Amino acid sequence: MDKFCLTPEDAALLVIDIQERLVPAMKYGQQVIDKTCFLLKVANALEIPVLFTEQYPKGLGGTVPELAVEGATVFEKITFTGCTPEVIKALEETNRKKIIVTGMETHVCVFQTVRDLLSQGYQAFVPGDGVCSRTKDNYRNGLSLMASMGAVITNTETVFFDLMKQAGTPQFKELSKLIK
Repeated sequence: MDKFCLTPEDAALLVIDIQERLVPAMKYGQQVIDKTCFLLKVANALEIPVLFTEQYPKGLGGTVPELAVEGATVFEKITFTGCTPEVIKALEETNRKKIIVTGMETHVCVFQTVRDLLSQGYQAFVPGDGVCSRTKDNYRNGLSLMASMGAVITNTETVFFDLMKQAGTPQFKELSKLIK
C-alpha cells in the first residue's frame, strides 16, 4: 500500500508548464491554477520541495503570476517531458521519490513527464483536478495512459488529507481553510 501513501518527508511537487500563453487555450486552465496554488501553499507549509518547468518560455511566456513562488526553481525546456537532466538532478538532490505532478497538457508534457519519472524509479501522483488538456478526450486519454503505467491518479483534496494524516493540528486548521 506504500505506493498510495504520501508523506511530507517523501514528497516533492513538480509543476509542468502552467504558462501565460498556454492557459487561455485550456477550458479548465483556471481550475488547474487554483488547485496548483492550493498545493503550493500546502507544500510551503509542510516544507515539500517545489520545482517548475516552462516549455519554450520565449513563445509561451513564463509561469502565470498567480503561481509565483519566491525562491522556486524554474527549469526551461524545449522537450515535452519535464524530466530533463537538470530536473532529474534537482529531484535527486531532494531525496524524495514520490512526485506530485500538476500542469498542462495532460496528454503531452504531463504524460511524458510521468512516464519518465516512473521509468526512473519515482512514484507519480497526478491530481486529476490539477491537470488539463485542450480537449476532454485528450485529458481522459492522458489520465488513462498514466494510470496504466502505474501512476496514482488522485485529486488535490486526497493529496492534502493524505499529507496531513490527521485533523486538529495547527497546520491542518490553517490549511483546511483553503479548501473551497
